[in-house]
Amino acid sequence: MAKNAARTYADITKEIELLQKEAQDLRKKEVAEVVARINEAIAHYGLRPSDLKFGGQRPNVKAQVAGTAKKAPDKRKALAAKYRDDKGNAWTGRGPRPRWLRDALEQGKVLEDFAV
Repeated sequence: MAKNAARTYADITKEIELLQKEAQDLRKKEVAEVVARINEAIAHYGLRPSDLKFGGQRPNVKAQVAGTAKKAPDKRKALAAKYRDDKGNAWTGRGPRPRWLRDALEQGKVLEDFAV
């Protein structure tokens, strides 16, 4: 254990560099072996890039992520106004009555007065 205590930062850094170089060399060797096996299998089975789906298209990762799908556009058309006042305010007859219509009805007007 005394041997490890005598090591310096520079010694450890140098060892890390050597190990990283060794790891890179091993990776290159392993990748070359894997590529050779893949090429051998491709030749054996007569595969083409299109068979392997290497057409240059990347899968749509965005669409695969949960919750990121876009909603379809709302295909409903705007409804025509069924009620309109002299000032141009309009209401389709759906949803709560707008303030301008409620005020007019409170003043004694009738809903049919505003029918389009």
